[in-house]
Amino acid sequence: VQLQASGGGLVQAGQSLRLSCVASVNISTLSSMLWFRQNPGRQREAVASLGTLGNAAYVDSVKGRFTIFRDDNKNAWYLQMNSLQLEDTAVYYCNAFLSGTRYWGQGTQVTVSS
Repeated sequence: VQLQASGGGLVQAGQSLRLSCVASVNISTLSSMLWFRQNPGRQREAVASLGTLGNAAYVDSVKGRFTIFRDDNKNAWYLQMNSLQLEDTAVYYCNAFLSGTRYWGQGTQVTVSS
């Protein structure tokens, strides 16, 4: 399984970005789809997850601002990030589970400036 993440960039606080993760497999076969983020010297943090039943979960710091959703026609899932804050600056990684194995996409840098 290959995951291709994209959509990062440099934005000002309060603006929005949408991250994309395209999978090399039919995403209906995935047991879960997630987004993580990481800053240097810190642990990778799960930001949002989406289960096969469409159930979404978010870390408290992004609730109400970020939305994870999927497009089965494109074998992709997304992270819509609104009202970005300085603290959201990180490298974002998409992640998926298939048959008990975790797969990672490459990171995409999100930088939020004041």
